[in-house]
Amino acid sequence: MATIESVLNETRVFPPSEAFVRQANVSGMEAYRALCREAEQDYEGFWAKRARELIDWHKPFTQVLDESNAPFYRWFYDGELNVSHNCLDRHLASKGEKTAIIFESDDGQVRRLTYRELHAQVCRFANGLKSLGVRQGDRVVIYMPMGPEAVIAMQACARIGAIHSVVFGGFSAKSLHERVIDAGAKVVVTADEGLRGGKVVRLKDAVDEALGLGGCDSVEKVVVFRRTGNAIAWTAGRDLWWHELADGQAPSCDPVWVNAEHPLFILYTSGSTGKPKGVQHSTGGYLLGAILSMLWVFDYKDSDLYWCTADVGWITGHTYVAYGPLALGATVLIFEGVPTYPHPGRFWELIQKHKVTTFYTAPTAIRSLIKLGAELPRQYDLSSLRLLGTVGEPINPEAWMWYYEVVGASRCPIVDTWWQTETGSNMIAPLPGAIPTKPGSCTLPLPGIVADVVDEHGQPVPQGQGG
Repeated sequence: MATIESVLNETRVFPPSEAFVRQANVSGMEAYRALCREAEQDYEGFWAKRARELIDWHKPFTQVLDESNAPFYRWFYDGELNVSHNCLDRHLASKGEKTAIIFESDDGQVRRLTYRELHAQVCRFANGLKSLGVRQGDRVVIYMPMGPEAVIAMQACARIGAIHSVVFGGFSAKSLHERVIDAGAKVVVTADEGLRGGKVVRLKDAVDEALGLGGCDSVEKVVVFRRTGNAIAWTAGRDLWWHELADGQAPSCDPVWVNAEHPLFILYTSGSTGKPKGVQHSTGGYLLGAILSMLWVFDYKDSDLYWCTADVGWITGHTYVAYGPLALGATVLIFEGVPTYPHPGRFWELIQKHKVTTFYTAPTAIRSLIKLGAELPRQYDLSSLRLLGTVGEPINPEAWMWYYEVVGASRCPIVDTWWQTETGSNMIAPLPGAIPTKPGSCTLPLPGIVADVVDEHGQPVPQGQGG
């Protein structure tokens, strides 16, 4: 397969269809340019207007951006809010019975949670954490299989002002150990085991090993979700079952109102260059980025069924599974397994079965599925899809075209999103009802984002030159 360099010679361009433009949240290039002009003319006013429109504030902010201690910028600093309230409570009156999460397990079991049910479960777990002495500013490490409970744990931490740090369930005990120590975690939330591609992942064993390596004196309790029910080692006085902690708790829990700059979570980069580096995201600015990119890049509609295939152990799973979609009252599909188990058409079967409208996955997954042939996705009804997305790395034009023609039947725009753990949400991506797409290109910055391509010395390069 050709390398990403082939994008430099790419000439194919796909303007959005008239039908898509008509229904788009940002409709046409002029609408996109108007948003960009608005941001250029009054940068702070642009973001303040959207923060007031899209976020429920307990205490309204009066200061938009504090640049007095650059590069430690502070957004909406004197405002107070709660992310869990914005993701759950504010939907209860109008969308309480709407499905928030559809969960499909590795072995095909399906479970649904309405917004009312999700709210109650988050409150119960939040109350359980409080009963363990977890308070605002305390750190909780989450090392879970991909499922509703991972999101419930994240939302429960946000609800009480605790700072969560999710560690991908595929990471080793040593990786977990490093992150527990660096975060100074008071509680670790895990499961007995995970299931992935028909294989058992012994998560509790890894937690025991990590804590046994020493230096984890900050950890007081380990909360264990019973996923498989298989036998596990148990440390009396330290370990407790999720259901025993949460089931007897009240299904309501007042949100803790925090400053907009209060840390929401710490997420560690993979540590490929040595010691893992913790990226900390605060509350207000992060939530606004998640909401706006859902509306602009994913053209979110209330009728959508949104599936981001990322695990919550990565930033994509935070922003586009646990927070952005729920803040808009979306229905989210969460899948525990892998694309090819128990058969190679599992992804396409899930889209057909749940009538997914928005599908957001990684180029690596697309390239692995290409190898199985175009006949495979064509065996499934993918007509519910209206938008495709890619994330995590550049996508080569050949894979882009396969995704566009075979999966999207040449009618679904592809939003190729450029961003990082550090940015928290999409920075450069096509607005699908406005910006023509080009295989392998993430196209243009979102309105209000000032982007530049620079050389290794940080100097801007001329147009057409790489950097």
